[in-house]
Amino acid sequence: MYRERLRTLFIIALIMSLLNSINSSGGNISWNDFISEMLAKGEVSRVQVVPESDIVEIYLHPGAVIFGRPRLALMYRMQVANIDKFEEKLRAAEEELNIDTKDRIPVSYKRTGFFGNAVYALGMAAIGVAILWYIFRLAGMGGREGGLSAFNQLKMAKFTIVDGKSGKGVSFKDVAGMHEAKMEVKEFVDYLKSPERYLQLGAKVPKGALLLGPPGCGKTLLAKAVATEAQVPFLAMAGSEFVEVIGGLGAARVRSLFKEARVRAPCIVYIDEIDAVGKKRSTNMSGFSNTEEEQTLNQLLVEMDGMGTTDHVIVLASTNRADILDNALMRPGRLDRHIFIDLPTLQERKEIFEQHLKFLKLTQPANFYSLRLAELTPGFSGADIANICNEAALHAAREGHKSIDTFNFEYAVERVIAGSVKKSKILCKEEQRVVAFHESGHALVGWLLEHTEAVMKVSIAPRTNAALGFAQILPRDQYLFTKEQLFERMCMALGGRAAEAITFNKVTTGAQDDLRKVTRVAYSMVKQYGMCDTVGQVSFPETEEQGAIGRRPFSQGLQQQMDHEAKMLIARAYRHTEKLLMDNRDKLTLLANALLEREVVNYDDIEVLLGPPPHGPKKMIAPQSWVEAEKDKQDTGEDEYYSTQLGPPLTMRHSD
Repeated sequence: MYRERLRTLFIIALIMSLLNSINSSGGNISWNDFISEMLAKGEVSRVQVVPESDIVEIYLHPGAVIFGRPRLALMYRMQVANIDKFEEKLRAAEEELNIDTKDRIPVSYKRTGFFGNAVYALGMAAIGVAILWYIFRLAGMGGREGGLSAFNQLKMAKFTIVDGKSGKGVSFKDVAGMHEAKMEVKEFVDYLKSPERYLQLGAKVPKGALLLGPPGCGKTLLAKAVATEAQVPFLAMAGSEFVEVIGGLGAARVRSLFKEARVRAPCIVYIDEIDAVGKKRSTNMSGFSNTEEEQTLNQLLVEMDGMGTTDHVIVLASTNRADILDNALMRPGRLDRHIFIDLPTLQERKEIFEQHLKFLKLTQPANFYSLRLAELTPGFSGADIANICNEAALHAAREGHKSIDTFNFEYAVERVIAGSVKKSKILCKEEQRVVAFHESGHALVGWLLEHTEAVMKVSIAPRTNAALGFAQILPRDQYLFTKEQLFERMCMALGGRAAEAITFNKVTTGAQDDLRKVTRVAYSMVKQYGMCDTVGQVSFPETEEQGAIGRRPFSQGLQQQMDHEAKMLIARAYRHTEKLLMDNRDKLTLLANALLEREVVNYDDIEVLLGPPPHGPKKMIAPQSWVEAEKDKQDTGEDEYYSTQLGPPLTMRHSD
């Protein structure tokens, strides 16, 4: 009881001293406020000058009224530039205000000295330390009464525990595609379910696995399936939750996480986006490295494979930035099993579509749409496919349809690739003609050349992503390209600019995106693919990968030669494109006029206008039921024009 009273009196004394300092001091004021609000109104009782700090302390009469209302503070401070001439300046101001000599403000000087300043600073520091000590003491007492203090709560890892024994959640059958990746992670699951089969042969299961791949390909989804199928405790935590400003908290949370994992062993520890905590440690010796992140990483390395590690705790991690991870984290014995999850293939896209389509209300069975949609979406990730299915459902609901049909999926693909139609953007006749000939140039060059992909749809309707028109291209699942194929792709990209120059004898800014693509392909052929005889069979990294200026692995002369060869390659592609369009100028005009009349033309329309492609059909053969169903839709007189082909992921855009 006696100690409680002393503690209470101590707190009251501190509060009273703080309030007294707050009330007695009103802060800093300027010279103008001092003259107009205090001196002119006769509210100043005395002035005290502190020469060592160039500060003047102004004391007011009790009940002084300044700035329009009474003030409790009786003392204000004012910074003075030249403290030696302050009194002379004050007397001059009093003369201007016609203040009588007997009413002049008395001025005194205060000499504090080094000892006085030191005592004052130590006193204020002692008060601050006493307050902090008391706060932490209260926190510690609360921790003893309630179990843990607030700081200890911060050190605890906030992980998510997934119990697969309930049978709920994502299973392997719910994960479409990723066959090789599922086989890899199933080995972990099988080891945790029946470790005897491995131990009796002397095998050691990998202690960690890293799921790699582009965003949206299903790394986290596969981890959720492992959590359900393993039927062992699954401790999930994001990599960013380890990183804190307070020093040592990240390492403490790593220790807390693995301590809990060893208690629950056998179990799986899953760290999502591990690049947040596993970045390469700095080699800079100047002392500017992030020591907190490095301490967290060092603790993670020790827990995964250190002196005190134990078996039956498997670490599963995922990232799309494996290039920045520390080598010690990637070595065998830690994250030694690297599972790469790439963009899905045609068969995998079909399975993913069927997985998402089974939850939608469709006009036809799911397998009616899945194969065709998979053919028309090369390069799409699982997240992109889910987005297309959701956009199709939203469009069907918005239009008041009772089920989702072909044209809903067409709208969804078009929206994902090029954005929705912006009906409020109205182009003048001249701009419409420019866009029509620009897009017709892309389509015609792609139609006439041998190694170009199918032009599935051409549109001159403005889009919400600033595109004034676009030509939808259906690329193949192709991984190797010849020099001729890349050259003809450059020609197709230059078709819009060449068509503008031939038709109008001038060019516009709409080919910016096309020129950027052409430049990238040309420099890749010269610098990376070794497709230039004069430069030779060499390959250099891209500019953004070279690092600091001056560290490029080639000379200035070779750089100028590569620049020259890239320019010559683009010029040769432009001349070839220009000649091709000049020889088929009547077809260019015919296609552009059809675009101006209809606004959208598809593959079949182009074939009727221009005849079959000279190098054979360029489109995939759609299922007959798909085409018939779409023709039936058009025969019924739909208000909006829809083509029989869905849009692909690559476009030639004419932008603002």
